[in-house]
Amino acid sequence: MDNTIRLSKRVADERQCSRREAELYIEGGFVSVDGVVVEEAGARVAPEQQVTLADDATLLEITPVTILLHKPVGAQPLHLLKADTLTRSAPGQRFLKRHVTGQQEMVPLDAKASGLVVFTQDYRVNRKLSDEALEQEIIVEVSGEIIEGGLQQLNQINGKVSWQNEMRLRWAVKGLKIGTIEKLCKEVGLKVVTMKRIRVGRISMASLPSGEWRYLQNYEKF
Repeated sequence: MDNTIRLSKRVADERQCSRREAELYIEGGFVSVDGVVVEEAGARVAPEQQVTLADDATLLEITPVTILLHKPVGAQPLHLLKADTLTRSAPGQRFLKRHVTGQQEMVPLDAKASGLVVFTQDYRVNRKLSDEALEQEIIVEVSGEIIEGGLQQLNQINGKVSWQNEMRLRWAVKGLKIGTIEKLCKEVGLKVVTMKRIRVGRISMASLPSGEWRYLQNYEKF
């Protein structure tokens, strides 16, 4: 006979709170079962298991978060949003499983490109990145010989293209669509070797390691 009960019911009974309040405690990462944090309100617990509520537990709703990821070439960005890929090189908040569910990728990046990818649960960030053509900065390594007047032709876009060195172009553009850079480079005799996005709006990738992500801080704005 199964004598387990839902964790939310156990917390509600022991804390003498409502089931919804119990769920908020659990989803907020404040409830441990035998010393292990459990974030699923529907988890089953046995009578002999110890359920503990953290001293700093709060009933505040979980605030939507925005995530900045350094995507490697060919990687599926959403698959990299895990606890063990949260960078240790930048300050951030306490990780919750809820932070990586319901995330929407904004300003998509070419699959063959690497660099900064933005995910958000925040409707305000979603609206800003959807409604505004924010400038993106992309470093493009190329091969081939550019045609005469090719750089001027590349600059017939909503932004600016300039040489960083003999093999690298810096693109600072707005309203960029997937595949545009490869298409325009091909038209002027160049082949794209690599692409790396290093900035979206005012947010740069900075020193974020490849394959890792961090939270957008409250003071950071696109």
